[in-house]
Amino acid sequence: MSKDLHQRRPVHAPRGVVATAQPLAASAGLAVLRRGGNAIDAAIATAAALTVLQPGSNDIGSDLFALVWDGSQLHGLNASGRSPALLTRDLVIERAPAARAASALGGAQAVAARVMPARGWLPVTVPGAPAGWRDLHGRFGSLPFADLFDDAVAYAERGYGVSPTVAHHWDRAVEVVQAGLTGEEFTEWSRVFTLGGRAPRAGERFSNPDAASTLRSIAATGGESFYRGEIAEALVAYAERTGGLLREADLAGHTSLWVEPLSVGYRGHEVWELPPNGQGIAALQALGILDGFSAGGEDDLHRQIEAVKLGFADAHAYIGDPSLVVHPPHLLDADYLAERRGRIGPDAAEHPPGDPARGGTVYLCTADADGRMVSLIQSNYMGFGSHVVVPGTGFSLQNRGAGFALAEGHPNEVGPGRRPFHTIIPGFLTRDGAAVGPFGVMGGHMQPQGHVQVVRSTVDDLLDPQAALDRPRWYWHTGLDVHLEPGLAGAADDLRRRGHQVRIVDEQGAFGYGQAIWRTPSGYVAGSEPRADGMAAGY
Repeated sequence: MSKDLHQRRPVHAPRGVVATAQPLAASAGLAVLRRGGNAIDAAIATAAALTVLQPGSNDIGSDLFALVWDGSQLHGLNASGRSPALLTRDLVIERAPAARAASALGGAQAVAARVMPARGWLPVTVPGAPAGWRDLHGRFGSLPFADLFDDAVAYAERGYGVSPTVAHHWDRAVEVVQAGLTGEEFTEWSRVFTLGGRAPRAGERFSNPDAASTLRSIAATGGESFYRGEIAEALVAYAERTGGLLREADLAGHTSLWVEPLSVGYRGHEVWELPPNGQGIAALQALGILDGFSAGGEDDLHRQIEAVKLGFADAHAYIGDPSLVVHPPHLLDADYLAERRGRIGPDAAEHPPGDPARGGTVYLCTADADGRMVSLIQSNYMGFGSHVVVPGTGFSLQNRGAGFALAEGHPNEVGPGRRPFHTIIPGFLTRDGAAVGPFGVMGGHMQPQGHVQVVRSTVDDLLDPQAALDRPRWYWHTGLDVHLEPGLAGAADDLRRRGHQVRIVDEQGAFGYGQAIWRTPSGYVAGSEPRADGMAAGY
């Protein structure tokens, strides 16, 4: 953690709690709990509010993934969208022959010879968040769906004071990203998301009446208008006019997927992630590898970094759209993890993928008085996504298609009707089949690394969720490149002797933003990211 950050105290709540990186969004979820809504209702209300309050990290045009504990069992939802039917590799190369790797990419993705463009229409995939909200509510919700949007609509229509961390990243989006974009498809973004050409300052009031109208429509139609109604029509008309590829059939054909979560054992606990097309398997592999080592000791940090590198090597080699790619089924088998563990020596290394047997983002978590819990992550990917805003809608479309690979034959190769590799991953922890609670750390390539660090702090060092989030973090980028927060500077010399190329980085956003809620005999204990503006709010 940066030397300028102050540690927080955990929040203990007997009946329910919401944790996320923006305090007004946490309050929106808490209000739903206090009105008699359950954890799923609270998660939807929080997620909708975050699209307004933290639009650089997520928006109505985002994707969503969730893990839901219903009181006795864990369920997984993949609400990511597919690429347009008109998107092909040849078209991408023709339109964007020299795209550069974005900073959000890491590992093998960051050093690919050719990458997808990050802005404009080419990386836009069908947004899955509105359908995800609807599907979560349809299976688990209790309050009327439309009632869950009250706070989100009010903040969009009447305005709110922008929080400091959000303002910081918003300014960068205006000065660095938007300033370099040309084309008709980018003009509406400046009208909606700037105040006279600049980003809103911390504490300055910002409103988005077009987003309020869009949210009202989604609330009233259960998301139908987004995929088959007035919003869909506006999206397609603007795409056709400005060079976009989205068409009516792409939107109307969108569906979420209910999936079986994956788990790995870690020191008497079970750590849960969603299966591909997300990168949660990288975190599970890393923890499964580390489970074979004793905790602590002089090799501990080095081993964590190497285990994460091994997990990413396989994730970047094998993950693709689950409906089109048969993923190796044995990536989490004990024998395979033992073989991968054996690759970790005393020095830093660059690890190739193994050969198993074949067969911008927001995070929130909620819990209610009946033991239901939600781990939910929602993202438009890089800051403000594609920077494409359809006039009259008030939201930016995601650029999740930037996660596709352009290498021919790769499992994640760009193509029509495909779900791309996703960085966003919700996590959940159980012990002997009983819920411990939801957790997550947003931040692109940082996310599996953050999951490993939070789980180890919780299980190995018995820290409460706030103390686990307060700890200084490390981040592996690619090759031998490792970043440390100032609080870990004392470990730098040893890592360098082992061959790691270490940099001390005092940039809070570089190490992700996390939230966590653990079940206790008296209710819940929760923590919220000290590097961001948010909070855990309970009752």
